[in-house]
Amino acid sequence: MKARRTVVAAVVVLAVTGGAVAATALSTPGRSEPPRDSALPPATAPVERGDLSDSTQVEGTLGYAKERKLNAGVTGTLTWAAGTGSAVKHDGTLYEVDGKPVRLMYGAGPMYRTLKTGDEGRDVEQLEQNLAALGYTGFTVDDEYTSLTAAAVKRWQKAHELKQTGRVGPEHIAFAPGPVRIKSAESAVGDQAAPGRPVFTTTGSERVVTFKLDVTDQKLAKADTKVTVGLPDGSSARGEVSAVGKTAKAGDDPQDTAPKIDVTVSFDEPRKVSGFDQSPVTVNLTGETREGVLSVPVNALLALPGGGFGVEVVANGKSREVKVELGMFGQGRVEVSGGGLRDGMLVGVPKI
Repeated sequence: MKARRTVVAAVVVLAVTGGAVAATALSTPGRSEPPRDSALPPATAPVERGDLSDSTQVEGTLGYAKERKLNAGVTGTLTWAAGTGSAVKHDGTLYEVDGKPVRLMYGAGPMYRTLKTGDEGRDVEQLEQNLAALGYTGFTVDDEYTSLTAAAVKRWQKAHELKQTGRVGPEHIAFAPGPVRIKSAESAVGDQAAPGRPVFTTTGSERVVTFKLDVTDQKLAKADTKVTVGLPDGSSARGEVSAVGKTAKAGDDPQDTAPKIDVTVSFDEPRKVSGFDQSPVTVNLTGETREGVLSVPVNALLALPGGGFGVEVVANGKSREVKVELGMFGQGRVEVSGGGLRDGMLVGVPKI
């Protein structure tokens, strides 16, 4: 029976440089497998050809994007407000001051003045875009508030049973980038509202996942990196990294104070994602992918007496050592090349 060679020990140290992966093994001197009746390995696994990724898992939190404060635009008594957890869409009522509703319009800029015929500016164009989207047309969408714009505003006011002045101001509308979800109330009904005083903390209506990643692993979560998220109900959803923080901060865990960056994941189909706000989720980061490579289970690797690594190829009741070159490690497997290896060959592995 041929002598057994040293088996790769439990610790494999990976060094990744520019996408190339190298490995060194810490072997256990003088240790070998116990004698067996056969020179064949106790079990085998196939050499496989396919895509290999150096994926990793991190814990994240299911939430909502674009958190921001929504301030009152007028002075008076807050007489009604949308409830926590509710969603407000285009032209929907956010809150009421002195019984008069303030409705949501979409736009990046704030509603900071009363708009009237003769005014010009980006806020005018923002208002006109909303009026046109709601079906109140008859004017050119630009940065000029004309008599035609005022006429459209009057039709909008009539539809909401408001005094038809042709003017519109912060007491009528508030701008936000899109539909909003009420995360929390910053003022209670009965409080005095005032310009600049927060009424709500809002978020966007689409679900996202946030997590913290070690700075040393930031290559795994570059913008647009594809990920899979394990959801609280046991299902999974695909997404991609949509934002990566630019400032590293110490971790909150006293046992892990390594610098970390904040990462946000957006879903491919956010409307299909359910689960309670702030629920824990698992994010699977794919990292680098090698396509169409040969790989074997990591525990098939052998530390050869002369240095380097090999596998034990089993065929026709016999086995032979084959020296291999190592590539990427991932998913419990390692990329191998050399030695005439082919897809479907069997290599020795420890018995499970």
